[in-house]
Amino acid sequence: MSMKSMKFMLVALVCLLVSTVSYADGRVIPVTQLPEGAKTFVATHFPGKKIFYAQKDGRKYEVRLDDGTEIDFDRKGVWDKVDCHDFQAVPATIIPAPIAAYVQTNFSTFFITKIDKERYGYSIELSNDIELKFDKLGNLIGVDD
Repeated sequence: MSMKSMKFMLVALVCLLVSTVSYADGRVIPVTQLPEGAKTFVATHFPGKKIFYAQKDGRKYEVRLDDGTEIDFDRKGVWDKVDCHDFQAVPATIIPAPIAAYVQTNFSTFFITKIDKERYGYSIELSNDIELKFDKLGNLIGVDD
């Protein structure tokens, strides 16, 4: 094998490895391929933010906005998790009223940075890194710090 063909094979192998690592969790898709519900959710609850990339992973979609916010959707485009990291608060419009009231009453100096729908209800993370768990009715059922 010539040196030129060996270099070509090495470059091809590196490209293959990089693409495998980059897309191991799913495949990147055009924003136009997201379910309408997902696009509407972003436009409604994150006005002015743009979808940086979208990814389909099995039967769910993962979206990252240009401010770093990550949102997971089911196959129908219904949100499952919103993670604003420490950048900003999760939009109040998606937080169930009893949960918002509990946080306002008991943790008024902090804000919700993450909300995740679970089988039992909701898991939220506050800006002070405390995780609260609520049942489907919004009753507190656990705290992790």
